Amino acid sequence: MATAKTVIIEETGGPEKLKIVDRPLGTPGPGEILIRHNAIGLNFIEVYQRTGLYKNPLPLTMGMEASGVVEAVGEGVTHLKPGDRAAYAANPPGAYCEARVMPAVHVMPLPDAISFEEGAAMMLKGLTVVYLFERITPIARGEVVLMQAAAGGVGLIGCQWARSEGITLIGTAGSKEKCDLALANGAAHAINYRTEDFAARVREITGGEGVHVVMDSVGRDTFDGSLSCLRPFGFMMLFGASSGPVPLFDLGRLAAGGSLKITRPSLFNYIARHEDCMSMSQRLFEKVASGQVKIDIGQSFPLEEVAEAHRALEARATTGSTILTL
Repeated sequence: MATAKTVIIEETGGPEKLKIVDRPLGTPGPGEILIRHNAIGLNFIEVYQRTGLYKNPLPLTMGMEASGVVEAVGEGVTHLKPGDRAAYAANPPGAYCEARVMPAVHVMPLPDAISFEEGAAMMLKGLTVVYLFERITPIARGEVVLMQAAAGGVGLIGCQWARSEGITLIGTAGSKEKCDLALANGAAHAINYRTEDFAARVREITGGEGVHVVMDSVGRDTFDGSLSCLRPFGFMMLFGASSGPVPLFDLGRLAAGGSLKITRPSLFNYIARHEDCMSMSQRLFEKVASGQVKIDIGQSFPLEEVAEAHRALEARATTGSTILTL
């Protein structure tokens, strides 16, 4: 039986827990496909899984997004056929591998105008941007958004998305270089949170009014400041926790801040239905194919160096998207 090099963890912990093993491939059953990868995306959700912040049964095959070529399809799969270029962000985890059999529901045909590298780097982050800007709450042209970690993979796509939609985006980042990158990608303002009080600066930029929406993937380190940046009736989207989980807090703070709203969304709720995944993917593909959004692949690592890739991501030493190559 054919095998594929696959990255797993047998216990939670640091990057050294990532192991490469040979796994049998098998054949696709009903509703499944066999895909051979050309490139694999790296995301902070995999750090959460590796450290145990997000609980999963062990051993766990790692990875949430990739691109490649479909080699076989199971019964009932009609939107893909052997030979198709494809990309996905999907559960269950398992993308850190040469090839895999997986459910077809979240695997999308990849347009020829988009490279395999871009496809691997954009699906989870890009679909996250789609739901942040278009699915949680309407964000109108001219409204003001604060995006934390604006020079990361989601952040750079978000900066460009906001610019293309006439939304004013204030971004934060941890260095002048990263702030410059956010500005070059469409942020109207960029705040270096290591040298400035970002909440005070946001109030200054907005003339004391605050922002309509905060998009925060950092969590513990930025949560209080993010909440204080909202104007009355503002909406806080907490979609990650790269600095750690947010402690319990008094919901009365939402009333005191002006009837604020808060959500903790997950991409996989928004793409659970095939038709939603398809429509959101098409929206993303259109933005990228038109040139309104360019996918910035800041760094790549061979699959064999996946532990080094995780170390760089955790150290916030990356910009844009990170991919693993085969």
